[in-house]
Amino acid sequence: MLKRSHTRIFIVDDSAFFSRFVETEFKKNFPEFEIIGTEQDPLKAIDRIAETKPDVVTIDFEMPHMNGIEMLEKLLPRVKVPVIIVSSKMVNVLEALSSGAVDFIRKPDLSPDSKDNFIRELSKKIEIAKYAKVMVPSERKAVTPKKPEATAPVQSINYVKDESIIAIGSSTGGPDALMKILTRLPANVPPIVIVQHMPENFTKLLAERIDKNCAFSACEAESGMRLKKGMCVVGKAGLQMKVLKDNKGYYIVLEKDIVKPLHSPSVDVLFDSVAKCAGRNAIGVILTGMGADGAKGMLNMKKAGSYTIGQDEKSCVVYGMPMEAFKLGAVEIQLPLGSIADHIIKKLNS
Repeated sequence: MLKRSHTRIFIVDDSAFFSRFVETEFKKNFPEFEIIGTEQDPLKAIDRIAETKPDVVTIDFEMPHMNGIEMLEKLLPRVKVPVIIVSSKMVNVLEALSSGAVDFIRKPDLSPDSKDNFIRELSKKIEIAKYAKVMVPSERKAVTPKKPEATAPVQSINYVKDESIIAIGSSTGGPDALMKILTRLPANVPPIVIVQHMPENFTKLLAERIDKNCAFSACEAESGMRLKKGMCVVGKAGLQMKVLKDNKGYYIVLEKDIVKPLHSPSVDVLFDSVAKCAGRNAIGVILTGMGADGAKGMLNMKKAGSYTIGQDEKSCVVYGMPMEAFKLGAVEIQLPLGSIADHIIKKLNS
């Protein structure tokens, strides 16, 4: 549980009505949040943010003069401040994360429930964002779409056992971290299963981005889907994803939760299922993100004989999930993000 403290926020949005709505709701429900400024013009906003030095900035993606990505590219080299992208559309959200934003949220519609849910979710994201490590676009080096040679693999995989499988869990900062690993893996990788904490519909966008940029195929999970080499599956938001095994091999099962959990899908649920069906044939990877989801599941993987990797603190946007797994003794080795793909390939070749 995050301990809340006084947080200074700057809102950049071409709708004055939207900015007033957020400010009013925060004053009423979250007095620990102080809106220190709002601005409709992104060009003026950059100067004001530099002057006021807020803890967190929210930026509307579609604005006059420049969009959210263009503003990030101008703002972050000047002021390293955590940015949450607020967008009414799904398009370009993943590109914004690769341009330096630490998180994103969809704008609400006009219904009271939508507005209430938005304010609650935004408050949680702000609390996480203020602890995030900010990387400017030049440090992130966003992926350029090229398939199948997005980037040259670190090395080839000489032989992949039929039983091999890779399970990855991530949250805040995860979409960009995932791309840095996956684009370095060759086409003949074992099946890869991923849980990334994202809202509904965005997991499909992530799968499409992986498919477009990587040497292997990728898709959003469907229940009953069979896993095979050269295949990556992203868990569907709102459903728990498990891997099971029968005499034909591994397959995916998606389940609805009877009681709503903290995360759906959950990294713990995925890792627990992989521990049971794959054991020593699995590699588990836990990446950047707030909280402890995945820590206990990774410990179960390690106890079952799986090889486990945690992202190190320096390369994490938020060193939460990997830290909790490390503290439990679930992590075999901690590595910087840029070394994880190479290490996976070496382990598979050993």
